[in-house]
Amino acid sequence: MLLSLNGITFEFGSRILLENASWHIYENERIGLIGPNGTGKSTLLKILIGEYSVSSGEVIRSKNLQIGYFHQDLQSLESDESILQVAKGAFAKALALEAEIKQCEQDLQEEYNEKEAHRLADLIHEFEIAGGYEMDYKSAEVLEGLGFKTIDLSRSFKEFSGGWRMRVLLAKMILQHPEILLLDEPTNHLDLPSIEWIEKYLQGYEGTIVIISHDRYFIDKMVTKVVEIAQQTLHHYTGNYSFYEKEKAMRLEFQQREFENQQDYIKQQERFIERFKAKASKATQAQSLVKRLDRLDRIEAPISETAAIHFRFGIAQQPGKVISTFAKVSKAYGDIMILNEADAEINRQEKIALIGANGKGKSTVLRLIAQSEQFEGHIQGGHQVQPAFYAQHQLEALHGENTILDELNACGSGKTEMELRALMGCFLFRGDDVFKKIKILSGGEKARVALAKTIISKANFLLLDEPTNHLDIASVNMLIEAIQQYDGTVIFVSHDRHFIKQAATKIWEIIDGKIKEFNGPYDEYIIHTATLQKKQQQQSETKIEIVQAIQEAKAVKENTSAYKQQQKEEKKIKNAFAKAEENLKMHQEKLKQLEALLSSPETYADKDLFIKTEKEYTAMSDEVKKLQHVYENLFEQLLSLES
Repeated sequence: MLLSLNGITFEFGSRILLENASWHIYENERIGLIGPNGTGKSTLLKILIGEYSVSSGEVIRSKNLQIGYFHQDLQSLESDESILQVAKGAFAKALALEAEIKQCEQDLQEEYNEKEAHRLADLIHEFEIAGGYEMDYKSAEVLEGLGFKTIDLSRSFKEFSGGWRMRVLLAKMILQHPEILLLDEPTNHLDLPSIEWIEKYLQGYEGTIVIISHDRYFIDKMVTKVVEIAQQTLHHYTGNYSFYEKEKAMRLEFQQREFENQQDYIKQQERFIERFKAKASKATQAQSLVKRLDRLDRIEAPISETAAIHFRFGIAQQPGKVISTFAKVSKAYGDIMILNEADAEINRQEKIALIGANGKGKSTVLRLIAQSEQFEGHIQGGHQVQPAFYAQHQLEALHGENTILDELNACGSGKTEMELRALMGCFLFRGDDVFKKIKILSGGEKARVALAKTIISKANFLLLDEPTNHLDIASVNMLIEAIQQYDGTVIFVSHDRHFIKQAATKIWEIIDGKIKEFNGPYDEYIIHTATLQKKQQQQSETKIEIVQAIQEAKAVKENTSAYKQQQKEEKKIKNAFAKAEENLKMHQEKLKQLEALLSSPETYADKDLFIKTEKEYTAMSDEVKKLQHVYENLFEQLLSLES
C-alpha cells in the first residue's frame, strides 16, 4: 500500500468537507475521483500530498513516496527557458549530474588528478542510470505528443499562452514519473488529438494515477476504480465511470427500499405504542417497543448530490430552412491558411460539432459564421436567424457591478427569479451564490454566467466555443439534455467526446482549408474515419507492391551493354565499400580497446600511461571519423546506383 487515509475528518472553516472517511491507495491503480463541484475533490488531493492537515484520523504514506500533483494553479509559473528545458526539469538529478560532469572534465583538462578521473567515471555511470542520455528524446516525445511542433521546442516558455504552458507543465509532471500521479482536470487545455495521445501514454504508465476530470469519456477510458465524495464521506466502486453510474443507482435504490421498509416498521410500532400504552395489560410491551425503537440503527434516506435539474431553453421565432451558407470563403492569418475557398451550409435544427486539433481554425470558423471576422468570399445568414455566441472573449461584456441574478434578469428572458435560480444551480451557483457580484467571480465562474446568458437568450441559433470547460459532469449532462431538446440550431467547438457524442447530429472538420462534413453522430464518424484510414493504408500498400513489381520487371529487361557497364561499376564500388567497412570495423575495435584502457584503474594509477593512452585514443578517434566519412561516401554511391 502506497498511501492510506484512516477515518479522517477535514473541516474548512465551520464547514465539514469529510467526516470519518477512509481510502487505501495501492500500486498501479487507475482511480477516478468524482463528485459535484464544491464537495472537496481538489482539497482531498491537497490532503494526499500533505499540503492540508486533517482535523482527526491519520494519513499514512509509504517511506520516500513520490507524489506528482498537476493542477490549474501551476499556470502562474514564469520562465525564460525554452519549453524543452522546462520539461527537462523533470530530470533534476540528471541535470545536476550533467553540470558536475562538465565541471569535472574542465578540472581534468587544467590538471590531471587520478581521484578526479575516478569520480568522472562514477558520475558518467550515475548520469546514465538517471536517464541523462534519454532526457532530450523523452521530453521532446511527450511535448510533441501534447501538440507542440518540433520547431516550438526551442521557443521560450513565456511566449506561450496559459493553455499551452499548462501542456508543458503536464509534460514535466509525466516525465518526473512519480509513484502516484495526481491529475486535476488534465484535459482542460488539450485538443482531441492530444487527449487521445495522453490516454495511450498514461495507459502504459508504471505507477498509480488519480484523476479528477469533467471529461466523462476520458475518465471512462482511463480508470478501473471510482472514489466518490458524497455526503461528507468517500464511496468506493470497482470499475469505470459507466459501471459507477449503474452501481450507484442500484445502491441508492436498495438504500431507498431499506429506508422505506424501516419507516413502515417504525410507523407500525409507533401505532402499536400509541394504541396500547394506556392499557395496563399492554403497557410493559409498549414500553419495551419504545426502548427498542430508541436503540434502532436508523437508515438515512438516500440523498443525491448530483440530482438532475432539467431545463429547456426556447426560441423566440422559427428561422428559415437555411441558417448560414459559406460560398468560396477564404481566411488566413499571414502565411497560415485556415480556409481556402471553402463551401458549407447549416440547416435548421442541425446540431453540428466542429472538431479537430488546435490551430486548425475551429474558433475562427465560429467567428466567421457570426461575421465578427474579416474574410474573402461570401457568408449569407438565413431568414429570421437570431444568433447567440458564447466564447471566452465575451466575458468582457459582463457588467462587473451586477449580481449574477441581475445579469440574467437584464437579458429580458421573462423568466421568474425561481426559474433563474434553478438554471444557475445547473451552472454550479447555489443558494446565495446568485447574489455575488460579477467583478469578484473567477474566470471559470464568469464563463458559466456567460453561458447561462446565452442559453436563456431565446436565440434560434447558438454558437458555442468550448461550453463544457468549467462545468462538472452533472452540469454537462444537463447541457446535453437541453441541447437535445432545443428546437433551434447549434454549432459548437468542444474537446469533450462524451458531449460531442451525445449532443451532435453532424460533424464538421477542417481539412486542407476545406470544411469536410459527416452527416451522422460522432460514433459513426469515428468508425467511418477508421475505415477510411484502413482503406487508404491498403491502397498505399498496393501502390508499393505495384512499384516493386515494375522495378523487378525493369531489372529483368535491362540486359544491355549500358546495364552491364553499370553492373561493373557497381561491383567495383561494392568491393571498395566492403574494404572500407572492414577497415572501419578494425579501427573501431581498437578504439574500444583504448576506451577500456582509459576506464581501467591501472591506467589512472600511471600518469604517463594515462597521457599516452589518451593521445592514442584522440588519434584513433580522428582516424575513425575519416574512415566513417569514406564509408558513408561509398554507401551513398551505392544507393545512387541502385535507385
